[in-house]
Amino acid sequence: MEARDILIRPLISERSTDLMQDGKFVFIVDKRANKIQIAQAVKEIFNVTVEDVNTINVKGKTKRRGRTVGKTASYKKAIVKLKAGETIEFFSA
Repeated sequence: MEARDILIRPLISERSTDLMQDGKFVFIVDKRANKIQIAQAVKEIFNVTVEDVNTINVKGKTKRRGRTVGKTASYKKAIVKLKAGETIEFFSA
C-alpha cells in the first residue's frame, strides 16, 4: 500500500480541533492499515516526526428513513501525535 492510499482524508470536528492544541491530528485511514504503516505514511506525506499513533474502528450506525432501514459506512480513525513543536500545515490554514 502506498502512503496516499493509507491516509484517506483528515477528520475535522470540534474534538479533533481541540486535539490539535496538543499536537495530535486525526485522519480517516484504510481499514487494513496498521499503526506502523500509518506513522510511515504521515511522515512521508507531511515530512514530520510521529511519536505515537492510536487507532479506532468506528462501526456504522443503523439509520431509518421512513420504512427503509440502512446503515452508515464504518471506517477506521487514527489519532497521530507529532513531536513537540511540529505541526501539519494543512490543518493550520
